[in-house]
Amino acid sequence: MSKILLKNTEFLAANGKMQKGDIAIEGSVIKEIGGITASWQADRVIDCTDKLAVPGFINTHTHAAMTLFRSYADDMALMDWLENKIWPAEANLTADDVYWGTQLAIAEMLKSGTTTFADMYFFMPQVAQAVEQSGIRAVLARGMAGVAPTAEQALIESETFYREWHNAAEGRITVMLGPHAPYTCPPAYLKKVVALSEKLGAEIHIHLAETAGEVKTCIEKHGKTPIALMNDLGVLDRGVLAAHCVHVSAEDIQIMKQKNVRVAHNPGSNMKLASGIGPVPEMLAAGLNVGLGTDGAASNNNLDMLEEMRLAAMLHKVHRGDPLLIPASTAVSMATTFGANALGLGQVTGSLLPGFKADITLFDMRAPHWYPRHDRASLLIYSAAAADVHTVIVDGKILLDNRTLTTIDEEQMLKEVQQRGMRLIQ
Repeated sequence: MSKILLKNTEFLAANGKMQKGDIAIEGSVIKEIGGITASWQADRVIDCTDKLAVPGFINTHTHAAMTLFRSYADDMALMDWLENKIWPAEANLTADDVYWGTQLAIAEMLKSGTTTFADMYFFMPQVAQAVEQSGIRAVLARGMAGVAPTAEQALIESETFYREWHNAAEGRITVMLGPHAPYTCPPAYLKKVVALSEKLGAEIHIHLAETAGEVKTCIEKHGKTPIALMNDLGVLDRGVLAAHCVHVSAEDIQIMKQKNVRVAHNPGSNMKLASGIGPVPEMLAAGLNVGLGTDGAASNNNLDMLEEMRLAAMLHKVHRGDPLLIPASTAVSMATTFGANALGLGQVTGSLLPGFKADITLFDMRAPHWYPRHDRASLLIYSAAAADVHTVIVDGKILLDNRTLTTIDEEQMLKEVQQRGMRLIQ
């Protein structure tokens, strides 16, 4: 069992305060914080002078292998983008493409401090293999579209994937069901998803109320909002991670609160696609658990959670004309503790506490933009850059060591994804 000591570090404690001390890691978990027992001997000591330790960031919504479509189709409306660019290109994807696209995403996430991500896509066994080999933590869902010719096959594959991969990779992989959205999954199909969820005990990851057009069409077809429709169909009783929730009413928020719906707020993607600005302050005030996500790299176009935290902290201020909304401390929580809760991992990761998994990101604070250090949380949100990420530990293993990936051959991976990405759009 390996032992790592983070010596002389400043760290973001579970109470949200910055503290100084040592962090002892034994095996996959945090053993002690603060004053370390004198008899405890580490296999490796990392000098954390001028470094800030924070819980590894949690990306609550992405489509990892969509890194392959980064910069391919930009500056388009959502449905035009999906129907005329993304879906036709995705039809060319192979399992190997998804494996390499996921490797690219994992590399990017690790190098910007993310230790856990929630993914919804295709060829999920290959996604799981990339996760297993890289050492990152992930919550995976096979995307399902009820209007697609593969609708029934997707249900079968989802069940098989759940049985084979849930709690795999030493517990680093958990599995959800992934019905895409109400506009691609008719009510009859969603009832099948609910039945499968009940059979397996699996929770559900779904896109909800992303655009005003989606909500308008849903009301015209079904006489109710997407949130109300999901409630009537029993979807919200199954434990839901809802991506976006941009266009939700006060009544929707009350339903979401009653059903303990967890929200993945994706400010960068919502801005780029002009989907709108969700009522996140109202969701937080209602007691909803709101995490942060990047969405896919094709609609962002990066997987940098620092950027999402900064956008979340700033977007709602300017939108409402209120500089007090989403302070830096809240933005940090959205990317850590709230994110862990959103993925059902609130007792596993997202906080620096003894007994929690050792999922830790170390920032090098020696760059000019870290001075003077009045408030570390403020510096993290408003000043830090992905290039400041020095070391990333997941499950007690060092996956980024002095800015170098330890489990991914970055040079080989970059060659692969360049070739594959170009082939997909020919």
